[in-house]
Amino acid sequence: MTSETTLPTSEQIRRAPKVLLHDHLDGGLRPATVVDLARATGYDGLPETDPDKLGIWFREAADSGSLERYLETFAHTCAVMQTRDALARVAAECAEDLAADGVVYAEVRYAPEQHLEQGLTLEEVVEAVNEGFREGERRARENGHRIRVGALLTAMRHAARALEIAELANRYRDTGVVGFDIAGAEAGYPPTRHLDAFEYLKRENNHFTIHAGEAFGLPSIWQALQWCGADRLGHGVRIIDDIEVADDGSVTLGRLASYVRDKRIPLEMCPTSNLQTGAAPSYAEHPIGLLRRLQFRLTVNTDNRLMSGTNMSLEFEHLVKTFRYTLDDMQWFTVNAMKSAFIPFDERLAMINDVIKPGYAELRAEWLFRPAATTTPLSSESDRA
Repeated sequence: MTSETTLPTSEQIRRAPKVLLHDHLDGGLRPATVVDLARATGYDGLPETDPDKLGIWFREAADSGSLERYLETFAHTCAVMQTRDALARVAAECAEDLAADGVVYAEVRYAPEQHLEQGLTLEEVVEAVNEGFREGERRARENGHRIRVGALLTAMRHAARALEIAELANRYRDTGVVGFDIAGAEAGYPPTRHLDAFEYLKRENNHFTIHAGEAFGLPSIWQALQWCGADRLGHGVRIIDDIEVADDGSVTLGRLASYVRDKRIPLEMCPTSNLQTGAAPSYAEHPIGLLRRLQFRLTVNTDNRLMSGTNMSLEFEHLVKTFRYTLDDMQWFTVNAMKSAFIPFDERLAMINDVIKPGYAELRAEWLFRPAATTTPLSSESDRA
């Protein structure tokens, strides 16, 4: 029996090296940390002050089927992330939690403009988060884990600070910030509103991803790619709308879907989050299954670990149970993600060859070392006499 015919266990999934490209810092706090920081900063707007109950509240509030309602939950996490110490703590815990879950490389995004209410400057926000990520990496090493975390600076689609945030990302590109993003409600706020930011980043040879094709359809994806020039698509799940599956199972790709696949544009898939926001009705019906068979460049991500009650291991567990993915499939998703990361090519290649592939090879080989089954020895002739 080989790894090709055996589904990975939960414990193997946790130990497998994983790469995370789409995770929001303000969507991944520990509930106990939210309570602690609210108490320390005097924020009295939490719906629950017991950490366990608060964690349940966040998940239930996010299970609305509406992206707009989902986004409302962030008012509470952002409210307690307004000081340097709070930002550094949240970032350090983020790195620790990801590393404990087997993530070896992560790009974590946040919007600096949402953390200025108590007087921090944009630069102070970035420096506090970078400091926290480095501290979290250090703590992870002490606990026997390895992780590298890069920051993505996000501008909000409904605001008018995209160029300012893009310039900020460029200034800190050699000290922990690896790229740029825009996020927020898609409907009514097309990415083309921020063309000046994207044109600036392209002139500076910098990287950016765009939330597109989550709650809104193909026009959002088309604009993100053909007008703005995105390197990756945050979610991109609605690309399925440009794919036709006939009754006999044959598949026809439209022009945009063909372009996305042919150009190997990475899609930052977030299955559990997509179920919560109504972008997919179930894991079994999530487009990731068909897109995997069609060989799109897919990656698996968490989006918001607090709101979705998830982590990378749980995301893969759902996919393993639903689509019967093996360790080979997990490695395929993970290598895709590492290929699509916003760090230099030689560093991506080293992560793939020196960390990811050896990690999966070791897991695949474990079946060779299982204890032999114990059997009752045959009776001797004298025993039978």
